[in-house]
Amino acid sequence: MPFNDHRHGNPPLTPAWALECWLWEDDVNTSEYVDELLTGYKDNDIPVRTIILDSPWSLRYNDFDVDTTLYKNPDQWFKKLQDNDYRVVLWMTSMVNSFSKDTQIKDSKDWYKEAMEKGFLVKSNSPNKWWKGEGGFIDYTNTNAMNWWRTLQQDVFDLGIDGWKLDGTATLFWSQLGPIPIFYKKTSKGIMTTRTYMDHYYRDEYRYGLTQNSEFVTLSRSIDRGFHPEGFSPIDASPVNWVGDQKHEWVTDEMIMESGEEKVDIALDGVQGYESAIESILKSAELGYNIVGSDVAGFSGSTIPPRLYMRWTQFSAFCGLFMNGGHGERRLWKRTVEELQVIRKFSWLHTELVPYMYHYVVTAHDGGKRLQTPLKEGKYHYMFGDDFLVAPIYRDSKNRNITLPKGQWRYFFDDRELIEGAQDIQGEFSMDEFPVYVKEGAIIPMDIKRSYTGLGDVDSEGFTTILVYPKGENSFVYYHTDAVGETRILYSTSANRLKLSLEGIKIPHILRIHSNHIPESITLDGRLLEKDVFWNYDTQKHKLIIKNNKEYKDGVYNISFR
Repeated sequence: MPFNDHRHGNPPLTPAWALECWLWEDDVNTSEYVDELLTGYKDNDIPVRTIILDSPWSLRYNDFDVDTTLYKNPDQWFKKLQDNDYRVVLWMTSMVNSFSKDTQIKDSKDWYKEAMEKGFLVKSNSPNKWWKGEGGFIDYTNTNAMNWWRTLQQDVFDLGIDGWKLDGTATLFWSQLGPIPIFYKKTSKGIMTTRTYMDHYYRDEYRYGLTQNSEFVTLSRSIDRGFHPEGFSPIDASPVNWVGDQKHEWVTDEMIMESGEEKVDIALDGVQGYESAIESILKSAELGYNIVGSDVAGFSGSTIPPRLYMRWTQFSAFCGLFMNGGHGERRLWKRTVEELQVIRKFSWLHTELVPYMYHYVVTAHDGGKRLQTPLKEGKYHYMFGDDFLVAPIYRDSKNRNITLPKGQWRYFFDDRELIEGAQDIQGEFSMDEFPVYVKEGAIIPMDIKRSYTGLGDVDSEGFTTILVYPKGENSFVYYHTDAVGETRILYSTSANRLKLSLEGIKIPHILRIHSNHIPESITLDGRLLEKDVFWNYDTQKHKLIIKNNKEYKDGVYNISFR
């Protein structure tokens, strides 16, 4: 936990929609281009739940007045997005600008001056410079300032927005005495430190958003690079986090050969690329943040290398936040066919894992297990929940050395072979696979709607697919993502027998049970189930598949093997 962990509580209950795939771009910023993106993703069957409108979308920073030259007919346009089941998150900061670099209204000195004279802004002799211009910090301690600020925001709240992307201006809340930085400013309630202002920014915007929308989220920084080692946003105000801006860059074989050090990792001098994102996400997990991710393929740069785009997508599939966005071509149908297919597959895999991830939303909120746990053994190795070992491919190579923890494991993308743990293995991974290993004994609830990942197909929609790798006994609480109940999944094994039960709220389900043998008989609540009617066995994948549309009383399966 952070060194000032008294600031941090448990993570919030992140709504399930925020665990699905996010999309944004930062090159065009118009409603027409958003429509083109969303239409293209839909036509190419790539899942998107949330769209971020990054800056600039307002007339000036931050007046919360939609620039209708960029986003036409906002009342109708936002409603259309909602009607199509998209969630909308708007970028914002804590600044009231006197000058804005890239908005329709650039010069707003009078607006800034009036806000300063009324005491709405933190005291300052002159506007503060930041990357979008110059302005003043809204004063979260001043009731009148907050009334004014919330009145400005109400127009977009009325449009039905689902969250803020809170960019990092609060970190600039400091003064300078000559060459010496002074990390405080004067508010209406007296001197306030940079850290306290940051806490107000993240907490107050999140809490107020919840008064407007019970499933409101804020997307805020957890940590990036070496700044604020205790974390940007307080964990209790961090439903969703990202780790800052990286470049479309990673270590390649050419870089290694040029260095003359084939066996030594290269630190990209001055470049914060893919490895920086991995390191920052794992550092965030160590601090206690729960739902964390990065801009897939990186935020900045001229072009996105195809293999980098695919590998970063695969890593992001096993992070709490999957956020495909930033600069560069995001219209996948205009990129290579391989990229389209791989990114579609892993976007769906991330979406399918929402029921599994949501379990750790609940446990983390209750003070227990977080979603990601970095491991000491193995470079960038981490546990994704209790059941997945992930060893991201972090440079331009198909090869990866994996250090398996103690226990027994299966390679997730071909799980027929059982692998003993407590050993190093060398793997070669094609571009449509990734180093992910599932623990023997696991129970993994999933939401399958497509066939791309090989775990079901369109006929699986409406059912909870439950992967089971029986070993001894185990249980898993499936917290329903509508937050209205739970189902406990548990099993025990004995000689030639598997007993599996579903306790609690009844659910339509598909059991995909790993088994090297065809069952002799299967009963449900004492009733014999007929083969090829209620169940079948996939001899190629070694899977026993049982499908049930809530047609059970107690939910107790007894499976006998020869």
